[in-house]
Amino acid sequence: MKKVITESDVILSYKSGGKILSIGETDILTPSAKDKIKDLGITIVKKVVSDKIEITSSSNVSQKSLKNIVVLGCDHTGYTVKNLLAKILVEKGFSIQDVGTFDETSCDYPDFAFAAAKKVKSGEADFGILVDATGIPSAITANKIKGIRAATCYNEFTAKSAREHNNANVLVIGAKALGEETIKGILETWLTTNFGGGRHQRRLDKITEIENQNL
Repeated sequence: MKKVITESDVILSYKSGGKILSIGETDILTPSAKDKIKDLGITIVKKVVSDKIEITSSSNVSQKSLKNIVVLGCDHTGYTVKNLLAKILVEKGFSIQDVGTFDETSCDYPDFAFAAAKKVKSGEADFGILVDATGIPSAITANKIKGIRAATCYNEFTAKSAREHNNANVLVIGAKALGEETIKGILETWLTTNFGGGRHQRRLDKITEIENQNL
């Protein structure tokens, strides 16, 4: 059902601690609501029928074309951190797909880790980010998919190694194991580190051979 979101709705959401405002695909923002969103620095999250969401930064409420696509997934313990990462990625010019979860109601991490990893495998997303309490169970789940190299990173060194040496395509973060600044540093390192190739490719080829024989 179409809903009209007013300035009052935006203010109420903000006072409740909401720096991210989730709206339905057909919902309408009034002009005053758009102005208030910009004033308060709120990020808009639009859910669409395909269970993807498109996120636009508060500085530009209208849609914009973005090159790189990142799929995000989390369980209830990672919901807040996932939203933090989404905001940072949008500010850096990434387009976001979010497979859930969409609130802090208790849920099962395999559902969302699997959904996100499938999008990386299919090429719908360039890479994925998963968030749960420790970063371990979502990585275990994602790595059941052939071609997925999900790495649980707990500092900038492990993030750099995961990308440079292992060409990891899914970053996994433990929301309850790390502080906010550490998480931000991990993301920045992940985004700015490229695969080294060379001897590392030879080792990845051996992993691929193992996958082909066993998955």
